[in-house]
Amino acid sequence: MKNLITATLVLGTLCFAQLSNAQKLTQKTTTIAINGTSPMHDWEMTGSTATFSGTVAGNAITNVSLNVPVKTIKAEKGKTMEKKAYEALKADKTPNVTFTATSINLGKSNATGKLTIAGTSKNVSFPVSVVKKGNAYVIDGTETVKLSEFGMDRPGFMGIKTGDVVTVKVNIVAE
Repeated sequence: MKNLITATLVLGTLCFAQLSNAQKLTQKTTTIAINGTSPMHDWEMTGSTATFSGTVAGNAITNVSLNVPVKTIKAEKGKTMEKKAYEALKADKTPNVTFTATSINLGKSNATGKLTIAGTSKNVSFPVSVVKKGNAYVIDGTETVKLSEFGMDRPGFMGIKTGDVVTVKVNIVAE
């Protein structure tokens, strides 16, 4: 009985120490780039306004949440491109793109979670790199997304539509 009590106390102490070492993260900087094609020219939209949160415990970031306000993503080709993109993203009805994951491992791994775009949610898995630099964590991920899989119409102008596939690159520095 004495050994059982001792083992319980040791395990409880270790678990408490692990929980107290958990670090809640929020983004310091976020960079998002969306690249696509059209018959006339390739295009890019970028943003740096997002909300990221998670908790570091051991070798993983848990309770991962990324929220990107659609209308903060800007087009290099100007306001007409932005307007068409916002319409395709259904920004008036669903103003945010979100990604949530239970856990992302440090190092190179896959982030598996729920991605919601234009009001449609899909389970996705894509490669990420999570590197600890001092007190900060740098998270890089890239994924290709088919607009049609999220119920989106391809943006277009004068009958010329963008390609169905876009590449999304995300860089987050969180502390």
